[in-house]
Amino acid sequence: QVQFVESGGGLVQPGGSLRLSCAASISISRTLTVGWYRQAPGKQRLLVAAITGGGSTNYADSVKGRFTISRDNAKNTLYLQMNSLKPEDTAIYYCNQILGQSAWGRGTQVTVSS
Repeated sequence: QVQFVESGGGLVQPGGSLRLSCAASISISRTLTVGWYRQAPGKQRLLVAAITGGGSTNYADSVKGRFTISRDNAKNTLYLQMNSLKPEDTAIYYCNQILGQSAWGRGTQVTVSS
């Protein structure tokens, strides 16, 4: 089963930026749709951004215009550039394939606070 390892989280002030990375244990197929999810305290895990093998992207309304998802198939890595961060973006961020999801990893904590 493919494994995804998230990194890049941290503490950032409102309005700041972070770039998250997700390393896949195997080569990312061009047919593999992958995405970033987040889970805030007391809430369920939700998809915030997705990207298809062809490069088509979709975003949750709450992050549209602020977050950018991208992938580097040569590096087997998924990225999430987060700009203009808000306190409500605070959550644990996970990456996974959209269909036939693998086991969830540790995620990476993003905390937006002054």
